[in-house]
Amino acid sequence: MSKKFLSDTYSLETPEETRDHYDAWASSYDAEIAENGYATPGRVAEALWACAPMPEIPVLDFGCGTGLSGLALRKAGYAIVDGMDPSAEMLAGARDKGAYRDLTLLDLGKDAPIAQGAYHLITATGVIGVGAAPPMTFDMLMKALPRGGKLAFSFNDHALADRAFEGRLSEWLDMGAARLLSKEYGPHLPGLDLKANVYVVEKN
Repeated sequence: MSKKFLSDTYSLETPEETRDHYDAWASSYDAEIAENGYATPGRVAEALWACAPMPEIPVLDFGCGTGLSGLALRKAGYAIVDGMDPSAEMLAGARDKGAYRDLTLLDLGKDAPIAQGAYHLITATGVIGVGAAPPMTFDMLMKALPRGGKLAFSFNDHALADRAFEGRLSEWLDMGAARLLSKEYGPHLPGLDLKANVYVVEKN
């Protein structure tokens, strides 16, 4: 019986611990989350397409993992998808799927790993949350966008229970620095009875 990793995911505390966890999980990741009905990649891709149906605009899939979100973006209609992830082993899985133009190993030591204005569309599917990327990741992604750029992302139930995560979004909205285009609560990992909000925001 292969080792299960999903149950440990929400207790990870440091970026390095998270990277090592996903490196070890990479070979069995797709199978384990498929068992739990992972719905968020399709939900995020469809939400972004509903707000920005622009097939030739490159999309950055931040925290792309093994590439399930890239496949969902291609299925939604995007022709050019780039991926970025801190786990080399997960990126190997993404490379095998053939959904990406470019794949980049994310340097956890860089405060601004994405060149400002390089992408008009960015996704962060199941990336920002408890045991994963911290709340300030939202700020980093928003700062990387040009004016009018869009970020599609998800906060699962664990993130929603911690006010720090939606607090980052609220601050941008309250300042008038961004506007909320869509928000929908729905399935995330039904096998664990977890749901998630999927959002699309536009930078003002």
